[in-house]
Amino acid sequence: MFNYIDWHSLDECQRLFHGRGHYYENLSHINVDWFSPVILITLYQEVEQDFLMKQAQLLFDKVTPCRSVQVQYRCRKMSPTEVLIGDSLNETNVQELNLKYHISLGQAQNSGLFLDMRNGRQWVKENSENKNVLNLFAYTCAFSVAAIAGNAKQVVNIDLSKASLAKGRANHRLNGHDLTKVVFQGVDIFKSFSRIKKHGPYDLLICDPPSFQKGSVDIQKDYGKILRRIPQFMKPGSDLLLCLNSPSLDEAFLFNELEQACADCHFEKQLNTPDVFKERYEGKGLKTLLFKYLPK
Repeated sequence: MFNYIDWHSLDECQRLFHGRGHYYENLSHINVDWFSPVILITLYQEVEQDFLMKQAQLLFDKVTPCRSVQVQYRCRKMSPTEVLIGDSLNETNVQELNLKYHISLGQAQNSGLFLDMRNGRQWVKENSENKNVLNLFAYTCAFSVAAIAGNAKQVVNIDLSKASLAKGRANHRLNGHDLTKVVFQGVDIFKSFSRIKKHGPYDLLICDPPSFQKGSVDIQKDYGKILRRIPQFMKPGSDLLLCLNSPSLDEAFLFNELEQACADCHFEKQLNTPDVFKERYEGKGLKTLLFKYLPK
């Protein structure tokens, strides 16, 4: 596995190895991430302990700023994390695109920042000036941080998890942002359309939903419910950054949903994921598509 890693500058957080794309034979169960000063190995199936420790030691020796190599077992109940080599660190602040984000390790399944969305955050940072931004399924507000850094007029963050939004507020503070420009709404999106509309109309919509969360989101059934609200939420000429994470749904699903829900949305382009996120099978990885709302 170590031989497949494509090394880049370690100044920024990044994925070092993406086995989940099935691009590397017999390694589809392994990812490796760099959250300075921690290397995190994520396993989706069990491996031999000798193999795991050998890879951990090689990584620790290769990456001189590394102080800890940890493993998260996504293949086990509750996705536990353990330290393999070095210090027991469960929190760190990382940098991406000259912005800072707080990372939690061993406390939840996800660390607080999805590394495959880097190019999406870069686009938002470069295209948010003086815009009123709606950020749906905001999680820890990484898109919001990028938008405020890009001089957005306002960002409205919507997420069911108040705990995630609290981490988002902390991310903004970490970057010294003016919080009077940021709204945090811990509500169910599908039950709060009137509250969302109150802060509009919006110039930019960011919609990055989970594929499935029991009792709250089944994106195959629910994406259209959001898209139908575009005429109520968005200004004519506004930008739409629509994301799809499900490996079982491809770009055609999103085009079909838009055609039925809001045919006045015109496709602009697709944003690629960083090169390290290689996928053997087309349509399986993250899909990030840009549209323009142009009502007749």
